[in-house]
Amino acid sequence: MTTPISSTPAARPFVPASATPTLGGGGGDGGLRKAAEQFEAVILRQLLASMRQAKLGDDMMGSSATDNFREMADARTADSIAAMRRFGIADMVERQFRGQLGAAAGGIQ
Repeated sequence: MTTPISSTPAARPFVPASATPTLGGGGGDGGLRKAAEQFEAVILRQLLASMRQAKLGDDMMGSSATDNFREMADARTADSIAAMRRFGIADMVERQFRGQLGAAAGGIQ
């Protein structure tokens, strides 16, 4: 079951992932924040790739090496943007799974 999440990511201040403690004082979900950021980075990579495909003309200096470099640069850019957590995708994914982890932990006794 999914729960609706309403959030305004622009209203929150930037907090680096390393400055925020994990749930349960470093318990079993220490990788949840990182996984949520990586998921957001995948979404952003796809977004950047779609934007690159929407070019209006041929690239005068285009080559496979240039394309490979742009893909690597786009991947790094997506990782950096996801680490800043400004889009809110990672926050929503993390909140969703934290709620499920909390419900699962509460049900097991």
